[in-house]
Order: sequence, then C-alpha cells, then structure tokens
Amino acid sequence: MIKYALKCEADHAFEGWFSSGSDFDGQQARGLVTCPVCGSASVSKALMAPAVATAHAADAQVPMPMAGGGVPAEMIAKLREVVTQIRASSEDVGTRFPEEARKIHYGEAPARGIIGQAKQEEIGALLEEGIEIAPLPVLPEDAN
Repeated sequence: MIKYALKCEADHAFEGWFSSGSDFDGQQARGLVTCPVCGSASVSKALMAPAVATAHAADAQVPMPMAGGGVPAEMIAKLREVVTQIRASSEDVGTRFPEEARKIHYGEAPARGIIGQAKQEEIGALLEEGIEIAPLPVLPEDAN
C-alpha cells in the first residue's frame, strides 16, 4: 500500500491509500479519486515530506497503554463493536462474495450489506471495476 498526500482544484488537502502508483493513476483516470470535502474529481498528488525518524523525535514520543499487538485497548474494543455490528447487519455470502458484490453493484441483486471471502486478485478486480469494498479487521483474539 502507498499513501499519497492529495489536493483538489479548490486546494482542499487530504490523503489516499492505493495498492500502487499505477492503481492511483488508473483510479484518477476513471474519475474515482474525489475530494472528500467538495467532491471534485480534479485531484492531484501534493508534495509530501518523507517520514524520517530521528533520535529527537523518538525521545518526544509518549507511550500509550497497549493491549495485545501494540494497539490501544480502547481502539480494539471499539473495532470489536463495529465489526460485531457489521456482521449482525450483513449477509455472509462466503466465497460467493465477488459474484454477489458485482450483482449488487450492477443492480442485478437487491442492495444489502454482505460479507464473505475473496482472493487477492478478485479484490483487485472488484476495486478496478469501481466496486467499493473494505476488509474487516482481524482482531487479536480472532487470530487465535
């Protein structure tokens, strides 16, 4: 994944995550990269400062209380709550996820929340088609 600093023609600054530089270029060419403030599709990469760790910056960091995996306990609890709500309000379509997501996107099936599994190449294909999907986080206790 690559993070770009972006700005629109109205000079609104925001960030975007893309699987590669060519992924950004492809999405931008199709008008899929838009400003979250004004909705403009006239978006360009902004100048970014490189992230350079220095001894001084490391000394200034304040440790936070952590749960398993180095993530704050409050964040894990909130993520767990959100994931539980998503699962409760979605239909689990299993390995049919790519097929069902396309049917919903193209109006061949009723709009509804779905969850399921997809291979990496299927995920890429869905995103290239402009189908909005997002992974559910795997929480520390889920990995056991």
